[in-house]
Amino acid sequence: MSSEPEILCIGSALWDVIGRTFSEMKPGNDVPGRITRIPGGVALNIAMTLSRFGMRPILLTAIGKDPEGDELMARCAGLGLETAHVHRSDDLPTDIYMAIEAPGGLVAAIADAHSLETAGGRILAPLRNGALGSAEKPYRGQIALDGNLTETLLAEISTDPAFARADLRIAPASPGKAERLRPFLLAGRGTLYVNLEEAGLLCGTAFSSAPEAAAHLAERGAFRAIVTNGRESCADANGQSVIAERPPEVHVTRVTGAGDTFMAAHMAGERRGLSRSDALDFALETTAAYVSGEIAL
Repeated sequence: MSSEPEILCIGSALWDVIGRTFSEMKPGNDVPGRITRIPGGVALNIAMTLSRFGMRPILLTAIGKDPEGDELMARCAGLGLETAHVHRSDDLPTDIYMAIEAPGGLVAAIADAHSLETAGGRILAPLRNGALGSAEKPYRGQIALDGNLTETLLAEISTDPAFARADLRIAPASPGKAERLRPFLLAGRGTLYVNLEEAGLLCGTAFSSAPEAAAHLAERGAFRAIVTNGRESCADANGQSVIAERPPEVHVTRVTGAGDTFMAAHMAGERRGLSRSDALDFALETTAAYVSGEIAL
């Protein structure tokens, strides 16, 4: 048994309802396809990927005490995730995400994470009451944090002493929530995982490449920045150097959860002791297998 602390995954855990079609779509179209319902949410997607690499992630999230929540908890346990610290509410329903994907990628999506936002700091109780850590004895392992938390709570976390010793990895969840991560940029804490659009929103400008965006984020104060750019090169800037790797070319069959898979695989690669370059390669190869459908859900 490893003596390393387990990885905490903090943020959204919900049901993904995904409609996929092989037909091109425009607003107002009604086309045939397939609709699936699977466990999802940024924190849960990361946790599930880490579990596939032999880890037992600990979930800190909000899940309702409704039938959907009971089913989701059972699925999480069956996937090897630690759910003992999940905040369960009697009056908040289990969150849900709905998306439509076509051959060109994501057509539209709605994320209903209102229960997570309403639960707020209650999901962090184990990091503050001594169960997993406290301000006096901060948690020292890796933490994957997602931007589905409220702006206020994320700003608190960016300076919270309970997170001061953690290897903090942060994702915005979507371009619409990218600016919520600005406190971490200002505080110089944590590794930011963003795509090219999200990097531009954080910096208030547009970038032409991931290396350019990652370097600019580091100049703006980011402790470390990992920037993806679809089929183009991905970059890692740590304030001292910028490295870039290109993803494999594959046929894309799904996109929801791809960024979460990349982040989790990169964390797993570094945990295995891979170099910066090899960890990027490992994350890109794992993500390519995911989007091509080689990794079963």
